[in-house]
Parts: sequence; C-alpha cells; structure tokens
Amino acid sequence: MARSFLQVASTEEVAPKLRVVQIEGLVLSLSLSLPTHALLIAFIAFVILKIIKHCKEFSPALVTGQLLGLDVGSDLEVTNCFPFPTRDEEEEIEADGANYQLEMMRCLREVNVDNNTVGWYQSTLLGSFQTVELIETFMNYQENIRRCVCIIYDPSKSNQGVLALKALKLSDSFMELYRNNNFIGEKLREKNLSWMDIFEEIPIKVSNSALISAFMTELEADTPMTQCDFDRLQLSTTPFMERNVEFLIECMDDLSMEQQKFQFYYRNLSRQQAQQQAWLQKRRADNMARKTAGEELLPEEDPSNPVFKPIPEPSRLDSFLITNQIANYCNQINGVAGQSFSKLYLMKALNES
Repeated sequence: MARSFLQVASTEEVAPKLRVVQIEGLVLSLSLSLPTHALLIAFIAFVILKIIKHCKEFSPALVTGQLLGLDVGSDLEVTNCFPFPTRDEEEEIEADGANYQLEMMRCLREVNVDNNTVGWYQSTLLGSFQTVELIETFMNYQENIRRCVCIIYDPSKSNQGVLALKALKLSDSFMELYRNNNFIGEKLREKNLSWMDIFEEIPIKVSNSALISAFMTELEADTPMTQCDFDRLQLSTTPFMERNVEFLIECMDDLSMEQQKFQFYYRNLSRQQAQQQAWLQKRRADNMARKTAGEELLPEEDPSNPVFKPIPEPSRLDSFLITNQIANYCNQINGVAGQSFSKLYLMKALNES
C-alpha cells in the first residue's frame, strides 16, 4: 500500500546513521557492438579511477568534482561523478559554476544516468584539507542534501604506495555549534567536543559486478612487472618527508599565533576582573558612608560602566583545525619513517647474506 507524504517525511526524520560509502565500479553503459579494446576500456572505467585521473592530471593544483548516486538506508551509493572546470580566481563566478552543474546533471538525466547529488570530491596536498573553506562547503551542501560526503584524494601520498582516498562528513555536534558560531570553551565542554570530533570518516566500499572482478583477476595474472612496482623499493623518501616537515613547521607557527590570542584574552580578562573588584570595593565603601548618612544606597552593578562590558572570547575553531593538521602531518611522517626503516633493515639483511 502506498505511503502518505507524512509517513515518508517521518521516515526521513529518523533516517539511519550513514554507515558506508559504496562506490560502484562500472559507471559507463556497455555496448556489445563496441570493438574489443573499447569494450575493455569501458570495463575499467571506475568512479575511483575517474577521480584519481582528474586529481593527478592537475596536481599539485587542487581540483573538485561532483558525486552522483543514491542515498539508500545506511548506505550512500556513488555511481557516477564529473569534474568541475578549473578557472582562474579572477574568472571564478559562482553563478557560472552552478549553471555548469545544472547543465551537466540535465545531460546525464537525458541519457538515463544517475543525476542525484550526494556530495563532491576534491584533491589535497599532503592531507592539508582541514580548512574553514571545506566546512563552509559542507554547510552549503547540507542546506539541500541531508546526508552528503566529501571524498578526499591525495596524489602526493598515493605516490608512496598508499591509496590516499577517504570519505568524510561533519559530525552532528560540530554542525550544531558551527550554525550558532559558538566555539567558546564553555560550549565545547558542554558538548564534549574536541579537535578530533570535527570530521567523521566513513568507510569506503568498492562494489563491482562478478564479471568485472573476474576480468580484473585475469589482468592481475597476466600483468608483468612495471616501473611502478620497482619504485616501491626506493629507499629515498626525502622530498615527501621535507614537505611534511615544512608544512608541520608552518602549522606550529600558526598554532603559536592562536595561543597568543588566547593569552592576550586571558590577560585582558584578569585585568578586567581586577578593575571590577576595585570598583566594587569602592562602591561598597560609598554605600557604607551613604547608609551611615541615611542616604539611598547605590546599586553594586552598573552595566553602563565599561569595566563590566564582557570581553568576547576568541573562537577555538582555527586552533582545532590547525591541531588536526598537525596530527595528520605527524601520522604521515611516522608512517613514511616506519616504511623507510623496514626497507633499510631489509637491505641490511640482504647485504649481510
């Protein structure tokens, strides 16, 4: 029996928590009339490969694209994607970007391809994606899309032999504070929110048909050793380590500046509290004299007095994001250093044998 609109609306309100982002393998419709080599190309056209290709082509420049698919229960199925055009900052017009997205989605709908927006993807450099701009983009998407994700791909980290691909969303508690623009210490303690609770990483599951999985297995058996396989044995990780250390130093400088803001705030707060105490002592002494003289007492609180004007507490959002970046760079340095030591011990054992 068909459900009423109110039943559908109530179901949406209690939608299950997003559990996994499922990326479909096949994104192109196949035609058996295609030549053999074209059919093979169509078989290996994955959403992931399209994202990787787009990000690598423009690296180290940062690029973005749209994710299309379906929101099914606790799974978010990504079945297609398309890149956003790159423009210079002077030429970037928000209206043009929106028109381009609408036109692309209209064309996809005409050829019977999924055209429901479920998020976007973007490239990053050494994991430096945790910015205010990313949060603002999330908030803009969530105005129209209840559950959306951002897929982050890092070409520089993938060169180290790791597929640096992750799906992120903002935590509900963080979004509530961000809407109210209330990142003071009291509210953060009330929500029990730390710098690790800004983003939630959603597991990614790549879904392929049995035919594609069998085809990829055949490719793996017949594929010879390539230069990329030998590149994994390289002992030098100097460029990657240097860039991470450089970014880490920059983040430490930024964090130090944020701490100076809080130190300045607490110094002013202590100075104001001392001035308030001095004013209250003087007012109480005046009231004692007026009471003795039988005169009317003066109020002990005077909101018009500049001494009682509250000092705004600086936002902790920037310091949270910087701390996240520092943790990310430290993890990357730790991971690369661990791999380098393993390779060195392997080479030492080979030399001794």
